Amino acid sequence: MSGPLLEIEDLHTHFPVRGGLLGREVARVRAVDGVSLAVEEGETLGLVGESGCGKSTLGRTILRLVDPTSGTIRFAGRDITRLRQAELRPLRREMQMIFQDPYSSLNPRMRVGDIVGEAFAIHGLARGAERERKVAEILERCGLRRDVVDRYPHEFSGGQRQRIGIARALAVSPRLVVADEPISALDVSIQAQIVNLLLDLQEELKLTYVFVSHDLQVVEFIADRVAVMYLGRIVEIAPAHRIYASPSHPYSQALLSAVPTIDPARRRRRVILEGDVPSPMAPPPGCRFHPRCPEAGVRCTQEVPPLIPLGDGHGAACFLHDPAGTGVKLRQVA
Repeated sequence: MSGPLLEIEDLHTHFPVRGGLLGREVARVRAVDGVSLAVEEGETLGLVGESGCGKSTLGRTILRLVDPTSGTIRFAGRDITRLRQAELRPLRREMQMIFQDPYSSLNPRMRVGDIVGEAFAIHGLARGAERERKVAEILERCGLRRDVVDRYPHEFSGGQRQRIGIARALAVSPRLVVADEPISALDVSIQAQIVNLLLDLQEELKLTYVFVSHDLQVVEFIADRVAVMYLGRIVEIAPAHRIYASPSHPYSQALLSAVPTIDPARRRRRVILEGDVPSPMAPPPGCRFHPRCPEAGVRCTQEVPPLIPLGDGHGAACFLHDPAGTGVKLRQVA
């Protein structure tokens, strides 16, 4: 790995909620609310968390499919946070996305050859016979026959459609791919095939992945590092082997305790979280997780915990690991 391909600093993505006769802003959905991380070239960063935690919005913001409210996004050392769409176009070749739903992400009126070959036309990379050859090559790499180019998306199964979506994303030889829940809409029997395909393509094409998923078992298999999100913020980040062996944040511990396993040595004491996830329009003060945390103390309700380094690339946003001396269970909130 030659260094960070992607760097994000204090990134916020908020969506206004408007109401009244004049359509004034009455609230904001804080989908991403202060995220900082770096992704090394050639690695896979798994992004996990409950539905609604902001992980998909973070993935789309990274690629500038959604404009950030504030913060900084650097790709290959270049600040792309405020680039206009015309300035972003050359970079689109290097940053691509695999979408969650293989049924709605493909235009039903376009043939497969046109769907995959569209990027070559947009970026002026190939025409005519050369374009057809490149389309056939990437389809074959993704496990599809060359003769599918004249067929429409509705003629394929879910797994085949996702292969088409992967071929479309990789057609222009990107460096960074954001995979947003790429297997969640597929049958279990197909999921392993797609994951193995992604791993093979990563090795062959030297890709960097941000892999968004709620399936912790798949993330353990595919990711080099894992970032855990809760209500718009990263609460823990670590190498995959370390976070699965010894999660440090109470939320990560609760998530991993829910993962089923047949190995008695890997079974964890089940942690049941009480209450509901707070609204991203009105997040609680202090630590976002404190209303549901069994370890929460008074300090957690008043201060936002920073991502505290724990060594070996491991960090947790929890005062239990504060070097100032609160590395013991805090006094419970009455």
